[in-house]
Amino acid sequence: MYLIGWSCAVPKENSMATQLVVGAGYLGSALARALVERGDTVAVATRSGTAVAGATARILDAADAEAFAAAAEGAATIFLTTGPRQYNRWPELWPPMFRAAIVAARRSGARLVLMGNLYGYGEGSPMPMTEATPQHPTEPKGRVRTEGWELALAAAKRGEIQVVEVRASDYFGPGAGRTSQLGSAFFGPLIAGKTARVFGSPDAPHSWCYLADIVATLLAAADYRGSWGRAWHVPAAEPLSRTELAARVNALTGNRGSLARLSPAMLRVLGMFVPFIRAANDSDYQFTAPFVVDAAETERLLGVAATPWEESLPEVIASYRALEAAGLQAQDER
Repeated sequence: MYLIGWSCAVPKENSMATQLVVGAGYLGSALARALVERGDTVAVATRSGTAVAGATARILDAADAEAFAAAAEGAATIFLTTGPRQYNRWPELWPPMFRAAIVAARRSGARLVLMGNLYGYGEGSPMPMTEATPQHPTEPKGRVRTEGWELALAAAKRGEIQVVEVRASDYFGPGAGRTSQLGSAFFGPLIAGKTARVFGSPDAPHSWCYLADIVATLLAAADYRGSWGRAWHVPAAEPLSRTELAARVNALTGNRGSLARLSPAMLRVLGMFVPFIRAANDSDYQFTAPFVVDAAETERLLGVAATPWEESLPEVIASYRALEAAGLQAQDER
């Protein structure tokens, strides 16, 4: 893990500077709202110019370096919270986005905060994974994320930019959509007392990151005045299997929802014809064995702590019930 000193670039302290959030999906929108609520000037950049209350909407193709640099002009921080929807096309679509973000940070002088994941640690990593765990990706999605991070680190080592990466395990939270392993396809059936179908082993212990804790870590990482050029892990409550989580949901709702595992054989066959499923199968190790993260360093240095299950689960259940009552859909990342 490289540690790049604060001297490699001069952060903008101008109170009129803008915080640029690239992406307005489930996470980007929540981050933008948090920045607005604390009084920051915020711009949200997406392909379609998605509006977030209190923020300026901008249209941006995040793979276009010139457009990205123009959007970042005057920004204090760039939060890259978007990503390609096409899971199977990550190796093709991520590299130009990483390069464009680096160009934008270099030209604008803005600090660059990358929203990352744990794919880069690869199958067979020791548990729990810490920020010091070596990256040795074992499938294409992990490799492209690792390569993008290394590209940004190289720019930081040359003194061109300031960059950190905030890495979270699988997310959940109020209104998370079907693309989340712990989203509407999990909670919806359980809340209704039906069967939720899950990918991987329902009995494998797993770290799950709550939306509010991801946002808090992004904010704290951006405000950190120590060394940059490093990764931070988002704190997670105690690792629980989906079987254990289903039991807790049932206890809170009084229902008898159940889980059924999607057939690995069927997924392998489907993966031969459906690229998205094939890409998901490549990282099934995350859900067939313990997948646990350690964020003690984040808790100690950034002062961010995980929301306990006793608080998060009731909030999530209430959110899906409210959406159902209003006839609305949960939100997927975009």
